[in-house]
Amino acid sequence: LKVIAIDEHLRVIYEDNVHFDEDLPEFKTQGGVYIHSDRLTVTSPVLMWVKALDMILEKMKSSGFNFSQVRALSGAGQQHGSVYWKKGSIQILKNASSELPLHQSLKACFSVGNSPIWMDSSTASQCSALEKAVGGAQNLASVTGSRAYERFTGNQIAKIYSQNPEVYMQTERISLVSSFAASLFLGAYAPIDYSDGSGMNLLQIWEKVWSVSCLDACAPGLEEKLGCPVPSHSVLGPISPYYSQRYGFSPDCKIVAFTGDNPASLAGMSLQEGDIAISLGTSDTLFLWIQEPTPALEGHILCNPVDSQTYMALLCFKNGSLMRERIRDDCASGSWDEFSKALSSTVAGNNGNLGFYFDVMEITPEAVGIHRFNRNNQKVSDFPKEVEIRALIEGQFMAKRIHAEKLG
Repeated sequence: LKVIAIDEHLRVIYEDNVHFDEDLPEFKTQGGVYIHSDRLTVTSPVLMWVKALDMILEKMKSSGFNFSQVRALSGAGQQHGSVYWKKGSIQILKNASSELPLHQSLKACFSVGNSPIWMDSSTASQCSALEKAVGGAQNLASVTGSRAYERFTGNQIAKIYSQNPEVYMQTERISLVSSFAASLFLGAYAPIDYSDGSGMNLLQIWEKVWSVSCLDACAPGLEEKLGCPVPSHSVLGPISPYYSQRYGFSPDCKIVAFTGDNPASLAGMSLQEGDIAISLGTSDTLFLWIQEPTPALEGHILCNPVDSQTYMALLCFKNGSLMRERIRDDCASGSWDEFSKALSSTVAGNNGNLGFYFDVMEITPEAVGIHRFNRNNQKVSDFPKEVEIRALIEGQFMAKRIHAEKLG
């Protein structure tokens, strides 16, 4: 969990973070998550998130941070994850005692203690049921911006409903991680914003309303549990009195809708129409501001967080930096300098040699394994080291280009 305070000139005044594994060892997470025995189910404990918020605010307080100067507050949460509020929780949230850290007041508020998150891939059957219910994968993409994905929230809700209908019935509100965090500051259930809401397989991205056929395919009475979606830059209301009393926030401090981490990156990098950004991380992500998208079977179209009339396209490639690091280790003795030298020693186009490098099952496209082709399009079993390095980099970037073109 990270916090950053900026002034009106966008200068950074304060920065800090809480590291889940190290600072909250009692939750016994690895990388902030639990990977379950089926290796497909991945969750995070909701109370760990709440406790991390308590902890970071206490750190700020003890460092003498002046909360009374904060005019507005917003945030970003990992996309697709969901939080399930038990019936009656709204009152507890609204009336939390400023004498207690928040996690103590909220400990009985969640009908699901461990939230499914973006790394979860245990909902294959729910995905195929959803696609079938709305007339196929392309139809679902045309309505919601993406075909059915296992990590997407609608499919996660459907799984909870099918496995624990009583838990689902005890739930009065379902938040995304972003709207959950906003709710903690608002002292009321914060609405889901259009942008993060586009990562659920539930929102009609053109009309910005929930799709009735998608909701019905996932679980009964779902619309009421989700509330009405709002533009990503909406002011939701003033901060909860809890924070004024406990930390000295001004009662006039405004809470602006929180959004997902990917939309927040588009906003934070101040992309404009026609711009493309590529994030080279564990997963590689390509995102762009787009006026007239064409939703496809690969990649995602989300509502643009900065301008609700436009869109952002998002492509996620699982074989990112870990794949590059492995080829660096195999072909350049673990040195980026040697890797770069090898890259510059070969010509653009690699003399027609081409490779696809997927150590793990790729998202875009769904494929796995290392596949090498020479200039005559014949499959070969290996390349010289410098050819391998260029084939990896060129292959990764050509894939990004081709899939981005498909999205418009």
